[in-house]
Amino acid sequence: MTSVVPHERRTTRQRLTTVIFGRQPVGLLLSAPYAVFIVAVFAYPLGLAVWMSFHKYIFTAPGVSVPRPFVGIDNYIAVLEDPAVRQSFLNILIFLVINVPLTVVLSLLLATALNAAIPFRTFFRVSFYVPYVTASVAVVGVWLFLFSSDGLVNQILDGLAPNPSWLINERWAMPSIAFYVTWKQLGFFILLYLAALQNVPKELYESAAVDGASAWRSFRAVTIPGVRPATTLVTLLAIITGANLFTEPYLLTNGGGPSGKSASPVLIMYQRGIEQGHPDVAAAIGVLLVVGVLLVAGTQRLLERRQR
Repeated sequence: MTSVVPHERRTTRQRLTTVIFGRQPVGLLLSAPYAVFIVAVFAYPLGLAVWMSFHKYIFTAPGVSVPRPFVGIDNYIAVLEDPAVRQSFLNILIFLVINVPLTVVLSLLLATALNAAIPFRTFFRVSFYVPYVTASVAVVGVWLFLFSSDGLVNQILDGLAPNPSWLINERWAMPSIAFYVTWKQLGFFILLYLAALQNVPKELYESAAVDGASAWRSFRAVTIPGVRPATTLVTLLAIITGANLFTEPYLLTNGGGPSGKSASPVLIMYQRGIEQGHPDVAAAIGVLLVVGVLLVAGTQRLLERRQR
């Protein structure tokens, strides 16, 4: 009886240790630095933003303490009543409707073409990836040259060009930014699809060819199902990237013009929080943006699961 009790205690202690530290405590030790990074860079700022959104918060000098009273949902009411904020969420919805399908379709088609044995394949791969790694300020200069009022695109289109021009046109400003972001980030998503295409068994293509399937039929029946996990990842990353749009409207349309038709929620956050000194309102916009992105991403995942 005395030998059984210590054994039961050891078993209980081992189970408790396994629950807390897992079966391989070394793995927990190795992942601890990244966990600390996640908490410090993502979890803490998000928690602080949520707290700020429910308080009257102002920036102060280091060491200066001022009252920051709880205001409930007043900041959220102010955000939802702000026409500029509502317009920015509509703008980002327009952006996502254009950018996400274009990104998925173009990156998959180009990755499939680059995965085939075509001449100068390495050159094309590098060419598509260069805009992604190039500084946005430099690439924006090229885009402004192309789409300004007297730019190359308007000279080619002549009378078909919109008036006013693309980036100062209320109807075309946000679509122009969506096309720009699609072009700039396409190389990154092409790489994701290229990696996914390496995992599609060659035997499936050979079987399709033996059955007399055309190239388009093989693409629909083999390639698209074979890279479905990559498509999920590309779609999710495109949504998150689009929701965090800031640099492009800030540089291309001089801070969200014309008349706020190209402003994004993140740009409005910067204007309200930094330029106008209302970080509590900016935090409320950020929380709403996070909730919106989670809802869109969750809906997308749910639809994909039903299609399987």
